[in-house]
Amino acid sequence: QVQLVESGGGLVQPGGSLRLSCAASGITLDDATMHWFRQAPGKEREGVACISSRNRSPTYGDSVKGRFTMSRDGARSTVYLQLNSLKPEDTAVYYCAGSRRRYCSDYASMYEYWGQGTRVTVSS
Repeated sequence: QVQLVESGGGLVQPGGSLRLSCAASGITLDDATMHWFRQAPGKEREGVACISSRNRSPTYGDSVKGRFTMSRDGARSTVYLQLNSLKPEDTAVYYCAGSRRRYCSDYASMYEYWGQGTRVTVSS
């Protein structure tokens, strides 16, 4: 059984930073494409950052390029999302998603496994 557990969310002021973690069990990160999504109130789920099992280089959504960094630690079966220079519009629930497919997709329906989400609030 695959489980994804996110942590690290919280309240932060504009310009601040957070690091989100997603601990995976029941799946080997080398065999998985891992994607961070986020969903703000009243908005659709948005792809934020992804590392595919085929190409280990992260890709990012346009709204977070240059501010967010995704990484993975295979030994710890954990993926991370470093959030820097946070803006109020980054406020959302952030979800970790995984798939046995070998490529990234911004379509949430392409991912078989989901965490419960961690809330990030950017406010002064």
